Amino acid sequence: MTREDKLNVIQDLTAQLGENPVIYLADISGMNAVTTTALRRACYKADITLAVVKNTLLSKAMEASDKDFGDLPSVLKGSTSLMFSETGNAPAKLIKTFRKKSDRPLLKGAYIAEAIYIGDDQLNALESIKSKDEMVGEIIGLLQSPAKNVISGLKSGGGKLAGILKTLSER
Repeated sequence: MTREDKLNVIQDLTAQLGENPVIYLADISGMNAVTTTALRRACYKADITLAVVKNTLLSKAMEASDKDFGDLPSVLKGSTSLMFSETGNAPAKLIKTFRKKSDRPLLKGAYIAEAIYIGDDQLNALESIKSKDEMVGEIIGLLQSPAKNVISGLKSGGGKLAGILKTLSER
């Protein structure tokens, strides 16, 4: 790879790092072609972009990026694959599901909305992160519940009041 090619790759990686709010670093080394193809298909179906990158080029792209990746460049050893997604927990769920059949991919680290997660032990925490749509739905549900309680109270109270008035009028 020539110097110009490396610079182009670094520029492309820097642009991708800047555009994507959710970045996962995974180790897929040791997977055979069939398993790797299955992982790529699963990523495609889940709307996750998977790319294998060179560690040195990714490290330079992280340095050139506007984002603060903290200690994330320290995990760039061995084989590294990038996973980009719009949903914070989608790659974690995919990795967890895929690991039921295989011991790979291993999570090296993740960058989600300026938070950095390092190590495979963070997979459960990443999986439990709620997506934007889930959070909005939960907030709407919380906002609606007091109104529903008031309305149901008024309805039931109105029925009781009408019953009492009817009984009194009959006497």
